[in-house]
Amino acid sequence: METTTPGSGGPAEPVIRVRGLARTFRTKTGDVQAVSGIDFEVRPGEIIGLLGPNGAGKTTTLRMISTLLAPTAGEATVVGANLRTEARTVRSRIGYVPQGGSTNELELVADELMLQARLFGLSKDEARRSTAELAKALEFDGLEGRKCGQLSGGQRRRVDIALGLVHHPTLVYLDEPTTGLDPQSRANLWDHIRRLRDEGTTIVLTTHYLEEADALCDRILVMDHGAIVAEGTPDELKRRISGDVISLEIASDSAELALRIADEVLDVRQRLTTGNENGHAGKSLVHLTVEHGDAAVVPLLQALGARGITPGSLTVKRPSLDDVFLTLTGRSLREGDRS
Repeated sequence: METTTPGSGGPAEPVIRVRGLARTFRTKTGDVQAVSGIDFEVRPGEIIGLLGPNGAGKTTTLRMISTLLAPTAGEATVVGANLRTEARTVRSRIGYVPQGGSTNELELVADELMLQARLFGLSKDEARRSTAELAKALEFDGLEGRKCGQLSGGQRRRVDIALGLVHHPTLVYLDEPTTGLDPQSRANLWDHIRRLRDEGTTIVLTTHYLEEADALCDRILVMDHGAIVAEGTPDELKRRISGDVISLEIASDSAELALRIADEVLDVRQRLTTGNENGHAGKSLVHLTVEHGDAAVVPLLQALGARGITPGSLTVKRPSLDDVFLTLTGRSLREGDRS
């Protein structure tokens, strides 16, 4: 649904507009292009996910559009301010929660949050009220009098997130926000992120969790090797793959034969062989996209067995975001996370 500017009847201006944004790092072995001239827009009130494996360029992109890292090339407008010439204005209008956290382990939780709120111009009463609200919402109330260094990893992560939200920014960047959280805390944070969106906050997050992107994001930008390789809602991306995906664990030296056999007995729409994610030596995973996976299993196994091939395992599933990434790039997103 298109967002409109109140009173104008026309489309609202994007909260973020990026054109040709790029970043190259100099290393001892030569230049490395971390982000290669990407274009995208973020509309008011959206949750946008940057999805991709380590090294895809997600965090570099986030650091550029939050003014923490200067682009090598390209332009961007963030909350109405020019990224290059109005960096201070950009910083005053955003919240940023980095991967590595931002708390000082020697400071009290309450003091950290109060200082952050005051630096962004909140009065003492506003800062206390915001701190109390976030402590309750993110489930660390009662811990405000502790030093940050005394908190567990999950508690400290929730305080990190509160630091990015305490001044009620229009736009929030969350870099791997739920890393280190237990399932209950992760679900609680998902609810809080949705509430922020419902109240009009725009959110850009990076994540390695496919289920997180699927559950939270209005749109997803899939990144690989510094480029945006796909964009759309989770459902739009998954609709790019028509049919079911059959995955079989096959001895690596039989994988090519298995693909030929599959082509002989099935109408295979997509075929791909990848390394075994479970680390079984000498094994590969063969992925076959067919229209009706359940109906295809019996004739496939019969044909493989007739040629002396017995899969170590077999699964049939509907397309997922990982399957989208697999189809687009030839490798598994989960596999990329471990590299």
